[in-house]
Amino acid sequence: MKKILLLATGGTIASVVTEDGLSPGTTAEELLSFVPEVKEFADVEVKQILNIDSTNIEPEHWLQIAEEIRKNDSYDGYVITHGTDTMAYTSAALSYLIQNFNKPIVLTGSQKPITDSITDGVKNLMDAIRFASQDDVRGVYVVFDGKAIIGTRAKKLRSKSYSAFDSINYPVAAFIDGTRIFRYVDERKDIYEPTFYDKLNPKVFLLKLTPGMEPDILNYIFKSYDAVVLETYGVGGIPFESRRNFLEELSKHKDKVVVLSTQVMLEGSDAKTYEVGYKFLKTGGVIEAYDMVVESCVVKLMWILAITKDPEEVKKLFYTQINKDILLT
Repeated sequence: MKKILLLATGGTIASVVTEDGLSPGTTAEELLSFVPEVKEFADVEVKQILNIDSTNIEPEHWLQIAEEIRKNDSYDGYVITHGTDTMAYTSAALSYLIQNFNKPIVLTGSQKPITDSITDGVKNLMDAIRFASQDDVRGVYVVFDGKAIIGTRAKKLRSKSYSAFDSINYPVAAFIDGTRIFRYVDERKDIYEPTFYDKLNPKVFLLKLTPGMEPDILNYIFKSYDAVVLETYGVGGIPFESRRNFLEELSKHKDKVVVLSTQVMLEGSDAKTYEVGYKFLKTGGVIEAYDMVVESCVVKLMWILAITKDPEEVKKLFYTQINKDILLT
Protein backbone atom coordinates (compact mmCIF):
# COMPACT_ATOMS: atom_id res chain seq x y z
CA MET A 1 0.00 0.00 0.00
CA LYS A 2 1.45 3.33 -1.10
CA LYS A 3 2.03 6.11 1.41
CA ILE A 4 0.59 9.36 0.05
CA LEU A 5 0.86 12.90 1.43
CA LEU A 6 -2.13 15.13 0.74
CA LEU A 7 -1.15 18.81 0.77
CA ALA A 8 -4.16 21.12 0.93
CA THR A 9 -3.92 24.70 -0.37
CA GLY A 10 -7.58 25.73 -0.59
CA GLY A 11 -9.45 26.42 -3.83
CA THR A 12 -13.04 25.68 -4.81
CA ILE A 13 -12.81 22.08 -3.64
CA ALA A 14 -12.32 23.40 -0.08
CA SER A 15 -14.72 26.34 -0.32
CA VAL A 16 -17.78 27.09 1.79
CA VAL A 17 -20.56 29.60 1.33
CA THR A 18 -19.99 33.02 2.93
CA GLU A 19 -21.84 36.32 2.65
CA ASP A 20 -19.17 37.43 0.17
CA GLY A 21 -19.33 34.32 -2.01
CA LEU A 22 -17.42 31.06 -1.95
CA SER A 23 -14.24 31.09 0.13
CA PRO A 24 -11.90 28.26 1.21
CA GLY A 25 -12.81 26.91 4.62
CA THR A 26 -12.79 23.11 4.48
CA THR A 27 -9.70 21.55 6.09
CA ALA A 28 -7.41 18.87 4.69
CA GLU A 29 -8.78 16.33 7.18
CA GLU A 30 -12.35 17.12 6.13
CA LEU A 31 -11.46 16.76 2.44
CA LEU A 32 -10.05 13.30 3.06
CA SER A 33 -13.19 12.27 4.96
CA PHE A 34 -15.17 12.53 1.70
CA VAL A 35 -13.16 9.71 0.10
CA PRO A 36 -13.05 6.96 2.76
CA GLU A 37 -12.56 4.32 0.04
CA VAL A 38 -8.94 5.39 -0.47
CA LYS A 39 -8.07 3.36 2.65
CA GLU A 40 -8.43 0.28 0.46
CA PHE A 41 -5.41 1.14 -1.69
CA ALA A 42 -3.44 3.99 -0.05
CA ASP A 43 -2.25 5.18 3.32
CA VAL A 44 -2.97 8.91 3.12
CA GLU A 45 -1.69 11.53 5.54
CA VAL A 46 -2.73 15.17 5.28
CA LYS A 47 -1.14 18.56 5.82
CA GLN A 48 -2.76 21.97 5.49
CA ILE A 49 -0.17 24.39 4.08
CA LEU A 50 -2.53 27.07 2.70
CA ASN A 51 -6.26 27.68 2.54
CA ILE A 52 -6.70 30.37 -0.09
CA ASP A 53 -8.46 30.98 -3.37
CA SER A 54 -6.00 30.16 -6.16
CA THR A 55 -6.47 33.67 -7.52
CA ASN A 56 -4.29 34.67 -4.56
CA ILE A 57 -1.53 32.15 -5.37
CA GLU A 58 1.86 33.79 -5.94
CA PRO A 59 5.35 32.49 -6.85
CA GLU A 60 6.29 32.45 -3.17
CA HIS A 61 3.55 29.86 -2.61
CA TRP A 62 5.02 27.64 -5.34
CA LEU A 63 8.33 27.70 -3.50
CA GLN A 64 6.52 26.82 -0.27
CA ILE A 65 4.79 23.81 -1.87
CA ALA A 66 8.06 22.58 -3.40
CA GLU A 67 9.79 22.91 -0.03
CA GLU A 68 7.07 20.86 1.68
CA ILE A 69 7.65 18.05 -0.82
CA ARG A 70 11.42 18.28 -0.36
CA LYS A 71 11.12 18.10 3.43
CA ASN A 72 8.65 15.21 3.40
CA ASP A 73 10.60 12.82 1.21
CA SER A 74 9.49 9.60 2.91
CA TYR A 75 6.22 9.38 0.97
CA ASP A 76 5.59 7.41 -2.23
CA GLY A 77 3.51 10.15 -3.82
CA TYR A 78 1.97 13.58 -3.30
CA VAL A 79 -1.49 14.96 -4.01
CA ILE A 80 -2.06 18.73 -3.90
CA THR A 81 -5.59 20.12 -3.71
CA HIS A 82 -5.62 23.48 -5.42
CA GLY A 83 -7.97 26.03 -6.97
CA THR A 84 -8.52 25.68 -10.70
CA ASP A 85 -7.88 29.26 -11.81
CA THR A 86 -4.08 29.15 -11.43
CA MET A 87 -3.58 25.39 -11.26
CA ALA A 88 -1.85 25.33 -14.67
CA TYR A 89 0.69 27.88 -13.44
CA THR A 90 1.34 25.88 -10.27
CA SER A 91 1.72 22.58 -12.11
CA ALA A 92 4.22 24.23 -14.46
CA ALA A 93 6.07 25.84 -11.55
CA LEU A 94 6.46 22.54 -9.71
CA SER A 95 7.72 20.95 -12.93
CA TYR A 96 10.61 23.45 -12.98
CA LEU A 97 11.24 23.63 -9.24
CA ILE A 98 11.32 19.83 -8.81
CA GLN A 99 13.10 18.14 -11.71
CA ASN A 100 13.82 14.46 -12.36
CA PHE A 101 11.55 13.53 -9.48
CA ASN A 102 11.04 9.79 -9.21
CA LYS A 103 7.64 9.99 -7.53
CA PRO A 104 4.25 11.38 -8.62
CA ILE A 105 3.15 14.91 -7.74
CA VAL A 106 -0.53 15.22 -8.63
CA LEU A 107 -2.59 18.41 -8.52
CA THR A 108 -6.36 18.32 -8.43
CA GLY A 109 -9.35 20.41 -7.44
CA SER A 110 -12.95 20.88 -8.49
CA GLN A 111 -15.47 23.20 -10.06
CA LYS A 112 -17.91 22.69 -7.18
CA PRO A 113 -17.06 22.56 -3.45
CA ILE A 114 -16.66 19.03 -2.15
CA THR A 115 -19.41 19.78 0.40
CA ASP A 116 -21.98 20.36 -2.38
CA SER A 117 -24.58 17.66 -2.94
CA ILE A 118 -23.57 17.61 -6.62
CA THR A 119 -19.80 17.98 -6.85
CA ASP A 120 -16.90 16.84 -8.99
CA GLY A 121 -14.60 17.15 -5.98
CA VAL A 122 -15.06 13.59 -4.70
CA LYS A 123 -14.27 11.99 -8.06
CA ASN A 124 -11.28 14.25 -8.74
CA LEU A 125 -9.76 13.69 -5.30
CA MET A 126 -10.30 9.93 -5.52
CA ASP A 127 -8.80 9.83 -9.04
CA ALA A 128 -5.81 11.89 -7.98
CA ILE A 129 -4.96 9.66 -5.02
CA ARG A 130 -5.47 6.55 -7.13
CA PHE A 131 -3.19 7.88 -9.89
CA ALA A 132 -0.54 8.93 -7.36
CA SER A 133 -0.63 5.38 -5.98
CA GLN A 134 0.29 3.78 -9.31
CA ASP A 135 3.64 2.15 -9.88
CA ASP A 136 6.08 3.96 -12.19
CA VAL A 137 4.24 7.29 -12.24
CA ARG A 138 6.80 10.09 -11.94
CA GLY A 139 6.78 13.85 -12.15
CA VAL A 140 4.04 16.48 -12.07
CA TYR A 141 0.48 15.98 -13.31
CA VAL A 142 -2.94 17.59 -13.19
CA VAL A 143 -5.73 15.05 -12.63
CA PHE A 144 -9.18 16.38 -13.44
CA ASP A 145 -12.41 14.91 -14.83
CA GLY A 146 -10.86 11.51 -15.41
CA LYS A 147 -7.75 12.78 -17.21
CA ALA A 148 -4.13 12.86 -16.12
CA ILE A 149 -2.33 15.72 -17.85
CA ILE A 150 1.40 16.35 -17.78
CA GLY A 151 2.06 19.39 -15.59
CA THR A 152 3.59 21.60 -18.28
CA ARG A 153 0.78 20.88 -20.75
CA ALA A 154 -2.31 21.62 -18.65
CA LYS A 155 -4.62 24.53 -19.40
CA LYS A 156 -7.99 25.52 -18.03
CA LEU A 157 -10.42 25.76 -20.95
CA ARG A 158 -13.80 26.03 -19.24
CA SER A 159 -14.80 28.28 -16.37
CA LYS A 160 -17.76 26.24 -15.08
CA SER A 161 -17.96 22.79 -16.68
CA TYR A 162 -16.51 19.75 -14.93
CA SER A 163 -14.26 19.11 -17.93
CA ALA A 164 -12.25 22.20 -17.10
CA PHE A 165 -8.75 21.14 -18.17
CA ASP A 166 -7.15 19.66 -21.23
CA SER A 167 -3.68 18.83 -22.49
CA ILE A 168 -2.35 21.35 -25.02
CA ASN A 169 -0.20 20.22 -27.97
CA TYR A 170 0.51 16.90 -26.26
CA PRO A 171 -1.51 13.72 -25.62
CA VAL A 172 -3.36 13.18 -22.36
CA ALA A 173 -1.07 10.98 -20.25
CA ALA A 174 -3.81 8.73 -18.88
CA PHE A 175 -7.56 8.30 -18.51
CA ILE A 176 -9.00 7.25 -15.16
CA ASP A 177 -12.27 5.32 -15.12
CA GLY A 178 -13.06 4.23 -11.60
CA THR A 179 -10.47 1.64 -10.62
CA ARG A 180 -9.15 1.37 -14.19
CA ILE A 181 -6.33 3.58 -15.43
CA PHE A 182 -5.42 3.65 -19.11
CA ARG A 183 -2.00 5.17 -19.64
CA TYR A 184 -1.15 6.58 -23.04
CA VAL A 185 2.22 8.21 -22.41
CA ASP A 186 5.14 6.00 -21.43
CA GLU A 187 7.09 7.03 -18.37
CA ARG A 188 10.85 7.36 -18.48
CA LYS A 189 12.50 4.23 -17.14
CA ASP A 190 15.81 5.71 -15.99
CA ILE A 191 16.22 6.77 -12.37
CA TYR A 192 17.80 10.18 -11.83
CA GLU A 193 18.85 12.17 -8.83
CA PRO A 194 16.08 14.74 -8.28
CA THR A 195 16.98 18.42 -8.30
CA PHE A 196 15.12 21.01 -6.21
CA TYR A 197 15.27 24.74 -6.91
CA ASP A 198 14.43 27.37 -4.32
CA LYS A 199 14.40 30.62 -6.31
CA LEU A 200 12.17 32.26 -8.88
CA ASN A 201 12.31 35.66 -10.54
CA PRO A 202 8.68 36.80 -10.89
CA LYS A 203 9.54 39.79 -13.11
CA VAL A 204 8.07 38.20 -16.23
CA PHE A 205 5.26 40.04 -18.03
CA LEU A 206 2.66 38.41 -20.29
CA LEU A 207 1.51 40.85 -22.99
CA LYS A 208 -1.36 39.99 -25.32
CA LEU A 209 -1.22 42.03 -28.52
CA THR A 210 -4.38 43.78 -29.70
CA PRO A 211 -4.93 45.88 -32.82
CA GLY A 212 -4.08 49.51 -32.06
CA MET A 213 -1.76 48.76 -29.14
CA GLU A 214 1.03 51.33 -28.86
CA PRO A 215 4.54 49.77 -28.95
CA ASP A 216 5.85 52.15 -26.30
CA ILE A 217 4.01 50.06 -23.72
CA LEU A 218 7.25 48.04 -23.73
CA ASN A 219 9.04 51.04 -22.19
CA TYR A 220 6.73 50.88 -19.19
CA ILE A 221 6.92 47.10 -18.92
CA PHE A 222 10.70 46.94 -19.02
CA LYS A 223 11.03 49.52 -16.25
CA SER A 224 9.76 46.85 -13.84
CA TYR A 225 10.20 43.53 -15.63
CA ASP A 226 13.18 41.54 -16.93
CA ALA A 227 11.30 39.59 -19.59
CA VAL A 228 8.13 39.70 -21.63
CA VAL A 229 6.16 36.89 -23.25
CA LEU A 230 4.37 38.30 -26.28
CA GLU A 231 1.09 36.61 -27.17
CA THR A 232 1.26 37.36 -30.89
CA TYR A 233 -1.19 36.71 -33.70
CA GLY A 234 -1.51 33.41 -35.59
CA VAL A 235 1.74 31.51 -36.02
CA GLY A 236 3.72 34.48 -34.69
CA GLY A 237 2.79 37.80 -36.26
CA ILE A 238 3.76 41.15 -34.73
CA PRO A 239 2.76 44.50 -36.34
CA PHE A 240 5.52 46.70 -37.72
CA GLU A 241 3.84 48.97 -40.30
CA SER A 242 2.71 52.56 -39.64
CA ARG A 243 3.60 54.37 -36.44
CA ARG A 244 2.79 51.33 -34.30
CA ASN A 245 6.07 49.63 -35.12
CA PHE A 246 6.89 46.94 -32.59
CA LEU A 247 9.98 45.94 -34.55
CA GLU A 248 11.51 49.34 -34.04
CA GLU A 249 10.53 49.42 -30.37
CA LEU A 250 11.88 45.97 -29.56
CA SER A 251 15.25 46.90 -31.08
CA LYS A 252 15.65 49.37 -28.19
CA HIS A 253 15.42 46.62 -25.58
CA LYS A 254 17.98 44.03 -26.65
CA ASP A 255 19.14 43.69 -23.06
CA LYS A 256 15.74 42.23 -22.14
CA VAL A 257 14.36 38.74 -22.73
CA VAL A 258 11.53 38.55 -25.28
CA VAL A 259 9.64 35.32 -25.97
CA LEU A 260 7.35 35.12 -28.99
CA SER A 261 4.29 32.98 -28.26
CA THR A 262 0.85 32.92 -29.86
CA GLN A 263 -2.70 33.75 -28.83
CA VAL A 264 -3.86 30.64 -30.68
CA MET A 265 -4.15 27.87 -28.12
CA LEU A 266 -3.46 24.85 -30.33
CA GLU A 267 -0.59 23.89 -32.66
CA GLY A 268 1.88 26.53 -31.51
CA SER A 269 3.91 29.16 -33.34
CA ASP A 270 6.02 29.07 -36.51
CA ALA A 271 7.14 32.66 -36.88
CA LYS A 272 9.33 32.05 -39.93
CA THR A 273 6.21 31.47 -42.05
CA TYR A 274 5.30 35.12 -42.56
CA GLU A 275 7.25 38.35 -42.87
CA VAL A 276 5.46 39.71 -39.80
CA GLY A 277 7.17 37.05 -37.72
CA TYR A 278 10.40 36.37 -39.57
CA LYS A 279 11.55 40.00 -39.34
CA PHE A 280 11.45 39.75 -35.55
CA LEU A 281 13.39 36.50 -35.43
CA LYS A 282 16.09 38.06 -37.63
CA THR A 283 16.66 40.84 -35.11
CA GLY A 284 18.24 38.27 -32.80
CA GLY A 285 17.51 37.83 -29.13
CA VAL A 286 13.87 36.91 -29.66
CA ILE A 287 13.05 33.40 -28.42
CA GLU A 288 10.19 31.50 -30.03
CA ALA A 289 7.90 29.42 -27.82
CA TYR A 290 6.77 27.00 -30.57
CA ASP A 291 4.40 24.41 -29.01
CA MET A 292 4.79 25.48 -25.37
CA VAL A 293 1.75 26.35 -23.27
CA VAL A 294 1.78 30.04 -22.33
CA GLU A 295 1.59 29.32 -18.60
CA SER A 296 4.70 27.16 -18.89
CA CYS A 297 6.51 29.87 -20.89
CA VAL A 298 5.91 32.42 -18.15
CA VAL A 299 6.93 30.20 -15.25
CA LYS A 300 9.92 28.69 -17.07
CA LEU A 301 11.29 32.19 -17.56
CA MET A 302 10.82 32.89 -13.84
CA TRP A 303 12.89 29.78 -13.11
CA ILE A 304 15.56 30.60 -15.70
CA LEU A 305 15.97 34.26 -14.73
CA ALA A 306 16.56 33.24 -11.12
CA ILE A 307 19.57 31.28 -12.41
CA THR A 308 21.00 33.52 -15.12
CA LYS A 309 20.33 36.62 -17.22
CA ASP A 310 22.98 35.83 -19.81
CA PRO A 311 21.08 35.86 -23.15
CA GLU A 312 22.71 32.73 -24.54
CA GLU A 313 22.23 30.78 -21.32
CA VAL A 314 18.61 31.94 -21.09
CA LYS A 315 17.95 30.68 -24.62
CA LYS A 316 19.75 27.40 -23.97
CA LEU A 317 17.74 26.71 -20.81
CA PHE A 318 14.48 27.76 -22.45
CA TYR A 319 14.99 25.18 -25.18
CA THR A 320 15.97 22.46 -22.70
CA GLN A 321 13.01 20.08 -22.51
CA ILE A 322 11.68 19.70 -18.96
CA ASN A 323 8.72 17.48 -18.18
CA LYS A 324 7.82 17.36 -21.90
CA ASP A 325 7.23 21.12 -22.02
CA ILE A 326 8.58 21.73 -25.55
CA LEU A 327 8.98 19.47 -28.57
CA LEU A 328 9.48 21.77 -31.56
CA THR A 329 12.71 23.81 -31.57
